[in-house]
Amino acid sequence: MSSQPANANRQILLAERPSGEPRESSFRLAEGPVPDPGEDEVLVRSLFLSVDPYMRGRMRDVKSYAPPIQLDEVMVGGVVGEVVRSNQSGLETGDIVLGMLGWQDYAVAKPGQLHKLDPRIQPISLALGVLGMPGLTAYFGLLDIGQPKDGETVVVSAASGAVGAVVGQIAKIKGCRVVGTAGSDAKVEYIMNELGFDAGINYKTAGNLGAALDAACPAGIDVYFDNVGGPLTDAVIARINERARLIICGQISQYNAEKPEMGPRNLFHFIRARARMEGFLIFDHAARYAEGQAALGQWIVDGKIKYREDVMDGLENAPKAFIRMLRGENFGKQLVHVADPSA
Repeated sequence: MSSQPANANRQILLAERPSGEPRESSFRLAEGPVPDPGEDEVLVRSLFLSVDPYMRGRMRDVKSYAPPIQLDEVMVGGVVGEVVRSNQSGLETGDIVLGMLGWQDYAVAKPGQLHKLDPRIQPISLALGVLGMPGLTAYFGLLDIGQPKDGETVVVSAASGAVGAVVGQIAKIKGCRVVGTAGSDAKVEYIMNELGFDAGINYKTAGNLGAALDAACPAGIDVYFDNVGGPLTDAVIARINERARLIICGQISQYNAEKPEMGPRNLFHFIRARARMEGFLIFDHAARYAEGQAALGQWIVDGKIKYREDVMDGLENAPKAFIRMLRGENFGKQLVHVADPSA
């Protein structure tokens, strides 16, 4: 890992709007001066960056729930960092904070942009994973929209990922039969043997996804937490039970598509089952983050939720980490380690 400069600010900028899968050349490493915080502002030094699927959508110049990243702008993303200088009451040098500060060594934050982390929470990277946006997405998406009940069958796609792994474990806590899909035998083994899922499907080698779901879900599917879309979702829809709930959280199988694939043509199953499909964004639940973090933190302490991180060293390697995450090559929450906290 290259060392973090003390008097320069490295930034990863968006260099092009990629067609299909992003390349390392879609990004550009730039260097400039460390910014000075103004009145009521805070200078933060990045320690860990998060790379997440939603970032691929922000690279497109299309209307969405958030504005696109402009060319030559810093890539968006969550950061756990350390306060270097503070002109804001309530934050002091050395405090560890969370914020959407982007892929850079240093960032200036305005009032309301930072959340001070509890120093007792270790490792601090948990604030970007199970106690951060992925974990909260799992918590509110499953419990508020999915409303799992004891004895129901819950299917979750991308089940070994940062969101899916937490979804499955919460569903087990709620007494459900949990089936996960993942892209390798090692990931399937992990969700079953380590996380306690009842069944797992390697969607890359399963062949007939419908038959694999029939075998894993003999009583049908009551709740589906969808992170991927595509043929797997088509197969799930054909097997939903009456009053099933489908949470549409992500569609990573489609993010690099140059043209949208044909959507589901089997929506008559929703009429048959009187089922419900609902899109979900974690930001709608911002006022309740503390509730979710408290519950998730207690489950971690109680040993009911386990987590796994996949960490790549070096800010300059953030594009590599992002690309491998989109390919499903990561195993656990994908992070980039930029620097260590001051002694």
